[in-house]
Amino acid sequence: MLFCYDNLKANIAGGVQMEMTNFWPALMLTVFAGLATGIGSIMALFAKRTNIKFLSISLGFSAGVMIYVSFVEIFVKSEESLVEAVGTGLSSWINVLAFFGGIGMIALIDFLVPSGENPHEMRDVEDMKVRDQKLMRVGVFTALAIAIHNFPEGLATFLSAIKDPSLGIPIAVAIAIHNIPEGIAVAVPIYHATGNKKKAFGYSFLSGIAEPVGALLGFTLLRVFFNDLIFGIVFSGVAGIMVYISLDELLPSAEKYGEHHLSIIGLVAGMSVMALSLLIL
Repeated sequence: MLFCYDNLKANIAGGVQMEMTNFWPALMLTVFAGLATGIGSIMALFAKRTNIKFLSISLGFSAGVMIYVSFVEIFVKSEESLVEAVGTGLSSWINVLAFFGGIGMIALIDFLVPSGENPHEMRDVEDMKVRDQKLMRVGVFTALAIAIHNFPEGLATFLSAIKDPSLGIPIAVAIAIHNIPEGIAVAVPIYHATGNKKKAFGYSFLSGIAEPVGALLGFTLLRVFFNDLIFGIVFSGVAGIMVYISLDELLPSAEKYGEHHLSIIGLVAGMSVMALSLLIL
């Protein structure tokens, strides 16, 4: 019993030291990923037309990165942490349950968001041509929905970077790409309603701020309890969140832009780049 207690203290102490070392790089990556909604709004407000080929490839690439890293790296690392905490056998059950728990959590958030304001509804820059005051509500609720979605996404990015900055970088890039069309989804209806580019950008920007806020809140709540068991559960849940985002948001969004084969090329390219980076690093 004394050995287990000492081992747990050592794990917590080591975890806290690792957290403080990687804290600021992880936070900066999360801020970068979240504020990519601003890039989407800038594209919507200043581009003359939507580059559907770029978006299809980019969204597919992002899905490829997140799917590959979830199954090959994150799920494996969570299993290793759980084995350290509870031993083999039980660790696999906890890992699988936490993975599907992550999927269930993000799916529940999706279910609770009204379908009319769901951020999965992709929009084109060309939609900016029409004015409709009724769309202000749609834009505001889309921004709110994206902010809610960004809480767990921010935690996923942040914890990945806390554990391994080299792992956090590609995940942050993938989440950032994922946030670009969400920025368009916020900016288009608000500009529809107001004709005010600053207001449209502001709402889009604020929806992205939820990502680092979610990361900091989650980190603050979990840090006190951080050990191999908690880390394994949370990290496996992160893998589930990212797989759900890829299958429910990224690939369908790429399809909506009408470039099926390009999105699949992007998917394979994302997996390939992620695999190569893991081999090199």
